[in-house]
Amino acid sequence: MRRLICCLGLMLLAAPASAAECVVLIHGMIRTPASMEPMQDAIADAGFQTVNVSYQSRELTIEELAPIAIEQGVDGCREIPGVDRIHFVTHSLGGILVRQYLSENEIPELGRVVMMGPPNQGSAAVDAMRDVPGFEWLNGPAGAQLGKGEESVPLRLGPADFELGIIAGNRTIDPITSATLDDPDDGRVSVEDTRLEGMDDFVVVDESHALMMRARSTIRLTIRFLEEGTFGQDDHG
Repeated sequence: MRRLICCLGLMLLAAPASAAECVVLIHGMIRTPASMEPMQDAIADAGFQTVNVSYQSRELTIEELAPIAIEQGVDGCREIPGVDRIHFVTHSLGGILVRQYLSENEIPELGRVVMMGPPNQGSAAVDAMRDVPGFEWLNGPAGAQLGKGEESVPLRLGPADFELGIIAGNRTIDPITSATLDDPDDGRVSVEDTRLEGMDDFVVVDESHALMMRARSTIRLTIRFLEEGTFGQDDHG
């Protein structure tokens, strides 16, 4: 199985495989490709080619980050012989980058998209915490665009016109930010605010925002959606 990690311009390749489908993994705010590696390994074991994208989430706006991250992943998939379908698996901000990019660009090979914990309706936690000292330094310009106010990028993007499955978490390990959110929430975004008009399936898992991408349940559901376009009725929360 070929496994591709894009990191600061460096691409690490393993042996090629014959699979014609490639999955681009895009991490969230203040994270690295390492946070998506357990998911990447499982997706590769399921028979997909993979590209695990690296981008500097704290340095630029969402509009600037989107082409950097998405095109890095798409270009990586296109370099793999035989790939004719490109899927995306994203965490948090990564999902908004996909929406932003697709609002202005087409990906002819686009397949299915799985978003984990995406603030599709913005996050009230951003609005509540943005004036706290250190918020801007920690989250950068993109972080300030993930709220529900006038600067919200998610709220000005349209509904999904691509095949989309959303996984929301209902467990929190951060009581401070959770206090600013409607219940249930994952510590960064409420379950309700992950939803997006046009989505094909939706499921809630008993996981936190920070750890959901590593959870067995989330990984299993993600692979099922990539393969079948559904999470399966027995898994819905």
